[in-house]
Amino acid sequence: MNLRKPWTRDELIIAMNLYCKLPFGQLDHRTPIVIAVAEKLGRTPSSLAMKLSNLASLDPIQQARGIRGLSGASKADRKIWEEFASNWEQLGMESEEHFHKLVGSESSTLDPLITQQKPKTSKLASTRHPPTRTIDETEAQVTTKIRIGQNFFRQMILSSYGNRCCITGNPIPELLIASHIIPWHKQSEHRLNPHNGLCLARTHDAAFDQGLITFDKNHRLILSGYLQEFLPEETLETNFVAYAGSTLRLPEKFYPDPDFLRFHREEIFIGA
Repeated sequence: MNLRKPWTRDELIIAMNLYCKLPFGQLDHRTPIVIAVAEKLGRTPSSLAMKLSNLASLDPIQQARGIRGLSGASKADRKIWEEFASNWEQLGMESEEHFHKLVGSESSTLDPLITQQKPKTSKLASTRHPPTRTIDETEAQVTTKIRIGQNFFRQMILSSYGNRCCITGNPIPELLIASHIIPWHKQSEHRLNPHNGLCLARTHDAAFDQGLITFDKNHRLILSGYLQEFLPEETLETNFVAYAGSTLRLPEKFYPDPDFLRFHREEIFIGA
């Protein structure tokens, strides 16, 4: 007699959320965040880890790398994967809302387990400032949704790139940005799509956002003519010229979409 507890859609959405935000090597029953979330779900860490491995078996990137995960993915698992893949904006937001509802006030202590951040010192934490104006309820709800979505996107992207800048290898979480290839304001349907993200150090994120750098179809870094007008300059030589022509560090999962990179080259990059 099969006494296994069936997975509900809400639980699968949370599992998929966690899969998106964890490196493949951490889909394990001993991983702290897996233990914590499993307890909240009323399941064993082994059960959640198995579900994460089932989802990994559906990931085309893992399949291409020869990593198969477990072979027991259910019809419901496949359906959830397809829902995410076809609508990252909606499912990303929905899953993050489910995740925060599940963990409640513990969210602030669990998030660092995902991004592998060291606890912030009181000096860094004190940089938060209260709002300077009154925000009505509707605006507050919109702002909250945006922050929830941004949090999900950031954790996905940093995890996929091993918490390192894909150009320089910078490993300091506080200096890393989950950068959108197609800007946030250009195509809203791709705001939470992990294939629309790159993990960049702050300086390189700003340069990418302003079209001062981009990547060719072979993922090699290109410098704009405008940036090169400021050469020779030591800081530019160190931060940009030294990496020109080098190939970006591809993520463990959710490779950047070639069409998104082409959009950036054609629509955002300043060029010669």
